[in-house]
Amino acid sequence: MTGGSEPLDTRHGQYLGPWGNLGSQPQKGIITYAISANRQRPLAGTMHTAVFNTWRRSRAQLLFVVPPFAVAYLAVDWAVKKNEYYNSKPGRMAEAAEAEGADMNSGPVRG
Repeated sequence: MTGGSEPLDTRHGQYLGPWGNLGSQPQKGIITYAISANRQRPLAGTMHTAVFNTWRRSRAQLLFVVPPFAVAYLAVDWAVKKNEYYNSKPGRMAEAAEAEGADMNSGPVRG
């Protein structure tokens, strides 16, 4: 065993070798190829995949999103039309006639 800069196997007290060959014999006959990062096409097919993945995910959520929005739209549309009717001349006349009819039907209270 040698000095302090070499990695040691603390369990067996053996030299493990430099980084990359920790605890193993040097390999022979293995060929590795590499290509630099600026030569690769990291975004190849991204636009095509993004379009179809977005379509697939949106289609899957359609039944969860559309019905509540449709109900909310119909409710707001109904309320706006009802409000416009109540604040128009025919609506006010109908309310006045309804209020007059309610007063005539009530009459004196007999007990």
